[in-house]
Amino acid sequence: MIASVLCAVFVLTSAAAQESAPATGDDAVATLTQLETTWNQAHLQLDAARLSAIFADDASVVVPGMPPMTKDQALAFLRSGRMKFDRYETSDIHVRPYGDAAVVTGRLQRTRTVNTQKVEDDWRFTKTYIRRGGTWKIVAFHASSDNQ
Repeated sequence: MIASVLCAVFVLTSAAAQESAPATGDDAVATLTQLETTWNQAHLQLDAARLSAIFADDASVVVPGMPPMTKDQALAFLRSGRMKFDRYETSDIHVRPYGDAAVVTGRLQRTRTVNTQKVEDDWRFTKTYIRRGGTWKIVAFHASSDNQ
């Protein structure tokens, strides 16, 4: 009888521990990889609402040819309609989770029209994510020209 009770307690304790266990690095990599796809699609569709959901409120954005921007400034520029993306593709993606923080690096190639002028960008980027309340958010996005 005691053995049965102890076995039941062990099974229930093990199940509870698995439910409360933090996500593994593999789970984080899969989630962050999906967020990268969402990021690209949101830019192509000029979907400021989807980007707003990915950005932390205190995010910073630094890209070539622009002053550093806050989340609100970056979204306002996207909403302005002064720019449209014909291509927004990432490659050479590396996702490195560190608990509730992660760094994603890669290459970004995009074609955009700014006030009727076509512009080709070939950048290297770094995104810093943090997990708040179980949700991954971008706190920093930095891009620089890829001079290959």
